[in-house]
Amino acid sequence: MAMDIILLERVENLGGIGDVVSVKPGYARNFLLPRGKALRANDANKAKFEANRERIEKDNAEKRSGAENDSKTLNGAKIVLIRAASDAGQLYGSVAARDIAEALTEANGIAVHRNQVVLNTPIKALGIHKVRVALHPEVSIEIEANVARSSDEADLQAQGVNVLADMFEKDVSGFTEDRDPNLEPGEFAEVEVENEGEAKA
Repeated sequence: MAMDIILLERVENLGGIGDVVSVKPGYARNFLLPRGKALRANDANKAKFEANRERIEKDNAEKRSGAENDSKTLNGAKIVLIRAASDAGQLYGSVAARDIAEALTEANGIAVHRNQVVLNTPIKALGIHKVRVALHPEVSIEIEANVARSSDEADLQAQGVNVLADMFEKDVSGFTEDRDPNLEPGEFAEVEVENEGEAKA
């Protein structure tokens, strides 16, 4: 059974301030209501909202304006996160929304909270990852998280170098150096094997 709520701010895929919408009870109780994004749509709350609508809309406009100013600095920002990883590029652990928020805050001096980082699943591999950050329900930006094992690797990745592919090429270089230069790629030298019967004879 759905629950009717009044939105106190714009919620993606739901509506804007003052809209009365129906949502799953769990979503309302566990997310929207405790985070102050909505009120239960009963007569008392509807009257309360209408009495405070002007103030709520003014507060939202001020917060949106601040977020728009911050977006000028943060949009397209690049952060580097150094993590231990396997030779295959899988992290020993992961990069979570909290890590990205802290790195952004430290690098730019603008407070970014982990609940503003839109990360569906933690980052678990090396490389450059595009991440959306919702500074305000109506203001979103995209930043770049460069996850590497060292500062040198991060610099190479920033230049567009595929570090893992480069490592793979170095690993197989010994094999390619020992190849017969007269052979075509993918061709291998024939190895003569004595006939077992002749060998016994």
